[in-house]
Amino acid sequence: MAVTVHVTSVIQQVVNGQREFSADGETVGELIANVEDSYPGFASRVMDEDGEIRRFVNVYLNDEDVRYLGGKDTALKDGDTVSFLPALAGGAA
Repeated sequence: MAVTVHVTSVIQQVVNGQREFSADGETVGELIANVEDSYPGFASRVMDEDGEIRRFVNVYLNDEDVRYLGGKDTALKDGDTVSFLPALAGGAA
């Protein structure tokens, strides 16, 4: 089952500069694992040491925050879009 994955520039570095690509997975967690297989380093950008989605990474399934759906266990279906959006911090000191 193919879903479209969108990433921001922070993550593009580990997916060969792509902003959008196709990947497979029955759940968000499985999708992350499959992307990691193709692009080592991806999972460490979005998952913490306990295997949970990092607090500062927002993951959306078709514009719905997966934290309110089922987290990494959120089911995916063919044609879905999953976006990984790390929060940005900074500003003038």
